[in-house]
Amino acid sequence: MNTANLISKKTLREKYEAYNPYFNYIMSEIVKILQSKVSLMAQPTYKSRVKSFDSYYKKILRLKPETVQEEKKLICLTDMMGIRMICAFLEDINIAVEQLKKIFDIKEVEIKGSNNNFKEFGYESVHVLIKIPNEIKLKVEKKFKGLDNLDDDLVCEIQIRTILQDAWAEVEHELIYKTEFNPFDIPLRRKLASINASLTLADITFQEIRDYQNKLQKELDERRRSFYNMADGLLNEKPAEEGSEDISRVSPYVQGTIDELLLRAIEAHNQGHLSEAVDIYTRIIEAVPDSEKNIISVIRKHRGMAFFAMNNLEAAIEDFQKSIEADPKAFRSYYYKGIVYSIQKKYQEAVDCYSKSLELNEFQAHTNFRRAMAYYELGEYEKSMNDLDVALKLGMNAAECKPLQDKLVKKFHMNM
Repeated sequence: MNTANLISKKTLREKYEAYNPYFNYIMSEIVKILQSKVSLMAQPTYKSRVKSFDSYYKKILRLKPETVQEEKKLICLTDMMGIRMICAFLEDINIAVEQLKKIFDIKEVEIKGSNNNFKEFGYESVHVLIKIPNEIKLKVEKKFKGLDNLDDDLVCEIQIRTILQDAWAEVEHELIYKTEFNPFDIPLRRKLASINASLTLADITFQEIRDYQNKLQKELDERRRSFYNMADGLLNEKPAEEGSEDISRVSPYVQGTIDELLLRAIEAHNQGHLSEAVDIYTRIIEAVPDSEKNIISVIRKHRGMAFFAMNNLEAAIEDFQKSIEADPKAFRSYYYKGIVYSIQKKYQEAVDCYSKSLELNEFQAHTNFRRAMAYYELGEYEKSMNDLDVALKLGMNAAECKPLQDKLVKKFHMNM
């Protein structure tokens, strides 16, 4: 190596720091793209940093000492610009990587910490190297005309971590890397390893909870859709015979936590195994203490919907009422109870239930629509039209509203 041509540390520092605004601008533009184009269930937060000169200099001397020469351009490392994308859940990391592949030209994807054994401690994250988009390069050339152009291979590193992975990395950096301290004491190393393991386990547990919630929500959406479809049919057609559903018990024995039982009951409900669903709901109700009123309210509501699907309307009303007694703020239970009353042609009772539901939560397009239908049957056409207008403003499908709207228009014309 020809040391005579090596650039001085002072000169290199001045050269490097002159590019700091340049690097920060590039990262700010990349973050704007990430914020607008990366879409996760919980939107990530972003941090960015330009590598400190001291870290840069140490790495340059370690990796490329022969190239640190006066006539050379600034040497670009892959981690000079770092953007941290901090996600809520483990599944978000893979989703984010796939989205980045569609947004940027990817040079490399590396999973850090994946090879650590159970005795080691160290942060985990996914590092994605992206090429600087051409549109950002053009902006940079206009904004920083006095600086020499850097290598065409200039990249930005995007680190993708969960909140807990990021917390561990920050603390680890302060405890170990920043102080150049690597503990040799075995008990201390075990403590650090146990903390890292606890955070990793917490991440896994959070993801399991999210997976359960997603699956439960999918089942709930399907069950609610089925309930509404059946309600629409029963309002216009003769109800089906009780017990006419296909009852093919998936399993005669259902065991597990309340969450597992609830998910199994809802799955059975959605699959048309209504007797099985009612049986599981009943077991949950019997197992839950009377003091757990929120749980009782939820399970009673679900069992009421199952009874409704079996055309056992009286049992459905009783469960919806018990749900309300356990939780007076259960606006959906008031709504479901109102639907059953409408099917029974008890329209004033239905209006009362819908009104109570709307007192608790006024932003319910379907509840306004159902109350409009009940008001029409009671001959209160102006109230019906008012509710229909509110339902439309809240996003109710215009095609669903049109039949009632047409009937109301005729009534108003007849009374003119």
